[in-house]
Amino acid sequence: MFEIVAFYLFAILTIVMFSITVFTNNALYALSALAAGMIFISAFFFLLNADFLGVVQIVVYTGAVMALYAFGMMFFDSMSEVKERIQNPRLVFLLSGIAAVIIVLIFVSPIVSDNIMSEFAVHPEYGNTQDVGVILFTKFLVPFEVAAVMLLVAMIGGIILAGKKMDVSYSELSEDEIDALESSNEKDSK
Repeated sequence: MFEIVAFYLFAILTIVMFSITVFTNNALYALSALAAGMIFISAFFFLLNADFLGVVQIVVYTGAVMALYAFGMMFFDSMSEVKERIQNPRLVFLLSGIAAVIIVLIFVSPIVSDNIMSEFAVHPEYGNTQDVGVILFTKFLVPFEVAAVMLLVAMIGGIILAGKKMDVSYSELSEDEIDALESSNEKDSK
């Protein structure tokens, strides 16, 4: 009974936190809600007696990744508007859809396939850490490598975005100077 109540509680809290992340306009609220949602996800691992994965979820995602996001937000100027110039939006949509389908197939194929079986039994006498390592680097090697490549691409994208030069730093301007600068930018864009 405890597991059922805890599951529904953490499920509702996780959905609420990620909804706040998506729908809020304040970057600090979004960052805080994302961190809370990731901590609530770790509760699912603890409910399933996967203590190692729960701790990894907290340490890696909530700790390291959120610190990286927070560091990236310091370089992000939330006052300026982002204007995208996509030459062919249908091509971008098509390529994004194809990439999403390929990633889903890569992650689902080892789970669905009958030919790929785990040859290693769970050994409760020494815990699940070694079992996780063996399964991760045998049955789920391809999704593990794809996740590593995705993190590398995200890191390179963060470096590129942080390296862009801003014309003016809004943090050093007064409100009147910001309003004057934005009105002049609007006139220039028209």
